[in-house]
Amino acid sequence: VKPGRYRIAHGMTMNAMVNMLRSGEQEPVRVTFNGIRRLPELAGKLGQVLEPDSLAFARALTDVDLQRRAGYAPETFIAAFVPNTYEFWWTTTPDQFIRRMQREHEAFWNAQRRKKAGDLGLTPEQASTLASIVQAETVRMSDAPRIAGVYLNRLRIGMPLQADPTLKFALGLDSVRRVLHTDKLVDSPYNTYRNMGLPPGPINMPEGRFIDAVLNAERHEFLYFCARADLSGYSDFSRTYEQHQVYARRYQEALNERGIYR
Repeated sequence: VKPGRYRIAHGMTMNAMVNMLRSGEQEPVRVTFNGIRRLPELAGKLGQVLEPDSLAFARALTDVDLQRRAGYAPETFIAAFVPNTYEFWWTTTPDQFIRRMQREHEAFWNAQRRKKAGDLGLTPEQASTLASIVQAETVRMSDAPRIAGVYLNRLRIGMPLQADPTLKFALGLDSVRRVLHTDKLVDSPYNTYRNMGLPPGPINMPEGRFIDAVLNAERHEFLYFCARADLSGYSDFSRTYEQHQVYARRYQEALNERGIYR
């Protein structure tokens, strides 16, 4: 009998079942992952649906030597995985999973996407890093290309990204609604208030649609954006810091009214 995930159909004869188990005609497992913030989180999800446990996946996904052999630094390895729904055999090993994800990554980053990234002055890993920030900034896909455009404008003129999600990542405070001025003092390469350019790597595992939002970023003159005071998830965009301050004060007042101080 070969290990695997098998479907025993109603009315299946004993001979048919034995032949299926002996031949290894297993049924694939559909694995969906998105909204992943850290690689151990992915390991936990995989351990629930595939034969190896989450610890085995975690060991592989955080193995620095394996990451470097795959062509990544530890900070950028999360960019090797493109969230989607995939089919795997239940017996898939961690090494087999990573090799499969490398093939999917190459398929996603086709010549067209690589050219678009290059035209923006970005490598695929840098585009994924920026996409992870955009993904953390908004749940409204209609705003994503415009937010990406804001950050690209800042990069182009040498302005710090000043991205609040990177502060949350540096502080380990992903769930907070409000960033404080004291948070901006954190000594971390992910503090985009104190450091110029992109952080060392993605702050989450960006979905393909957010990567495409970066690659197809809206061209405009906005340098600032702020969550709307109605807490709808949409953002208000500004060309000047003075106008941005108006929107920011409205948003802060809305948080105060709702008792949201962190």
